[in-house]
Amino acid sequence: MTEISNGEIQTAVMDHYGLVAAICQELKIADKIDNRLPQDTQRKISPGTAVVVMIINGLGFTNRRLYLTHQFFESKPIAKLLGQNLEAKDITDYTLGHALDDIAEYGTSQLFAEVAFEVAFEHNLLGSNNHIDTTSMSVHGKYDINDAPNIIEVTHGFSKDHRPDLKQVVLSLVVNGPSSMPLWMEPLDGNSSDKVSFHETIRRVEEFRSQIDVEAKFKWIADSALYTKDRLLKNNDYTWITRVPETIIEAKRFVEQPNETITWIDRGKGYKTLSYNSMYGGIPQRWLLVFSEQAYQREQKTLEKKIEKEREALKQALWHFGNQDFHCEGDALKALDAINKGYKWHTIEGQVVALCKYAGRGRPKREAKKIAACYKVETTFSRNEEVIKRVLNSKGRFILATNELDESICTDEEVLEEYKGQQDVERGFRFLKDPWFMVDSVFLKLPRRIEALMMVMTLCLMVYNFGQYKLRERLKAQQTTLPNQLGKEVCNPTLRWIFQLMEGIGMVYFYETSFTHLTREVITNLTRLRRKIIFLFGETAERMYGLIPKNSLEV
Repeated sequence: MTEISNGEIQTAVMDHYGLVAAICQELKIADKIDNRLPQDTQRKISPGTAVVVMIINGLGFTNRRLYLTHQFFESKPIAKLLGQNLEAKDITDYTLGHALDDIAEYGTSQLFAEVAFEVAFEHNLLGSNNHIDTTSMSVHGKYDINDAPNIIEVTHGFSKDHRPDLKQVVLSLVVNGPSSMPLWMEPLDGNSSDKVSFHETIRRVEEFRSQIDVEAKFKWIADSALYTKDRLLKNNDYTWITRVPETIIEAKRFVEQPNETITWIDRGKGYKTLSYNSMYGGIPQRWLLVFSEQAYQREQKTLEKKIEKEREALKQALWHFGNQDFHCEGDALKALDAINKGYKWHTIEGQVVALCKYAGRGRPKREAKKIAACYKVETTFSRNEEVIKRVLNSKGRFILATNELDESICTDEEVLEEYKGQQDVERGFRFLKDPWFMVDSVFLKLPRRIEALMMVMTLCLMVYNFGQYKLRERLKAQQTTLPNQLGKEVCNPTLRWIFQLMEGIGMVYFYETSFTHLTREVITNLTRLRRKIIFLFGETAERMYGLIPKNSLEV
């Protein structure tokens, strides 16, 4: 907090942090964690409260490193946000580090799953579809030896961050339900393969589901890494929807069918489908050939750029080629054939021309005849429309597969819609990798703490998605709107934008001399719009921002 005048007034920055803290309180994150982790009476801040501290820091979007968390809270009303008589100096590296150690000791995936499933049950957010995907996270450091057994290996691998120079870890994420809530997170080795990890994660989640007696079975949705003959089709013991790799010969033929031979079914919004029963891998399954107009337009533009790039390269190459001399016509034709094979989107036509001159030196005699001294090739080129048409024919197409054969349970249209929900996981990864988020890259020294931090990051995503879902549902229920970035009234604003609308809210504390007795506290800059936002988030947020008097806290 900031001291203003002669020691009688202090100010603090509230902004949107009250909303984040209110969501954490509503979800009871600190309590759920503290109920599972050991409590150390020597620590002033419990592990659960430490996690909430890191969540508020993470969703502050200031890109503040963990070791600067205390600095982050120096200007915030920490006691009000956490509901405890704490100061910023109480948030030490020791407190946060040992909270991360406690999480790793308990098991990051286990702890997160227990909290997430409990939240999903309490708020009726558990759906039937699980979307799974992975992403890599770059780390800075040597990490030669793991610091504990059963801890991830920090190493080089395929970098989705496009930083092959850095070591990395991989985060496996399962998203579920109407709020796109992360239901399961799992830290993986930096060189793990999706084709292996997907199946291991699904097995663990299914085992956990059976342990907590969740009767409803999940449907698993993933990209083509899930579709493996030696794992997915060998076990086939749960319902799945996945994309079929086009490296499979049968799939490639299905995708490359001539358009005029296909009886498409229009699904609206630029999508068309064709159903097909397959026995690939010896497993009965339903394949769905999908055409996306948006994908087609995008891929067509990409192809045209490739063709134009090749045209420019070919134009220059043929200029040089036309200036080459060949000793015989056969060599010229052979070189023409070789250059023709090097270009996919164009065809080259050439004519061999002999350059003749008189034999010998000096002025030729009248009866002297010219002889061929060398040969050159005169060329022209044009687009290979036949090849381009054949390639364009398969653009915008992909194959979805499911082992649910009963269309009355899951129609073709539902297969498409449920697979499109896979973008919920991708949005989650974009959120976690936002450069203004808590950590766009990891600097922790211990792999076990990296695991625990990945859990805290995923909790940030849970809090964010829950808050956004709750706000949008309240807007629909009350048939009201909020302004977006362009000033247009909408019923589906992003929570990130709502956070920005809350910037400028502050707290003023009035004390008697020497800060010995707080006489009054005032929350400033609560405009009509900000009050509306707070009311939409419910009573916990209203109390956080002082819109419900203290004497009404007890019913």
